[in-house]
Amino acid sequence: MSESQTPVTVVTIDGPSGSGKGTIAALLARELGWGLLDSGALYRLTALAAMNHGVDFTDESSLEVLAGHLDVQFLPSETGEGLSIILEGERVGESLRTEDVGAMASKVAALPGVRAALLQRQRDFAELPGLVADGRDMGTVVFPGAALKVFLTASAEERAKRRYEQLHQKGISASFDRLLADIQARDERDSQRTVAPLKPADDAIILDSTRMSIQEVFNKVLEQMRLKGLV
Repeated sequence: MSESQTPVTVVTIDGPSGSGKGTIAALLARELGWGLLDSGALYRLTALAAMNHGVDFTDESSLEVLAGHLDVQFLPSETGEGLSIILEGERVGESLRTEDVGAMASKVAALPGVRAALLQRQRDFAELPGLVADGRDMGTVVFPGAALKVFLTASAEERAKRRYEQLHQKGISASFDRLLADIQARDERDSQRTVAPLKPADDAIILDSTRMSIQEVFNKVLEQMRLKGLV
């Protein structure tokens, strides 16, 4: 696959943690009947596998080997919504979405060797009839030739509020102040890293979802696809 073009239509949705990019990507993929790539899951899986195997997070060479040989499967969920992820034969669910794994994934994602090991694996997700890819560098690095690039953002406070409410609904206690601090630290780390920093592609459509509903964001993305003749 070419580094500048993809043979199938790809829509990328990038943005910081908690911006809603995963939700929008899943809704869009379901609406279009396209494939879905949750690139963040690959970094979270690498982090989780490292935690499971006791790999030191400062050992870049070992983490690179681990990333390049991840035993992972992405399968349609039994409910037909989203993906079911199998790591080393075990189904991973909420354990992949914990704050600890997310924080470790952000550190792992800053390592050039890990990013290189996962690059082609991500590009291989581009298959007919199309792909919706969400992450932090989908439009800038992984699919620079994507037909539509969206950069979805929201204020740190709003993203912390969303995460707090999400955890509360699941019966998980959390500190809003700690969630906000974690999000701000992750934003800083992701935007300042030397390899594939978090930033909009030059030709990305930027959407601030701070005061928008999920449906409003979804409609905006579909509108942009129609303007480009993609649907």
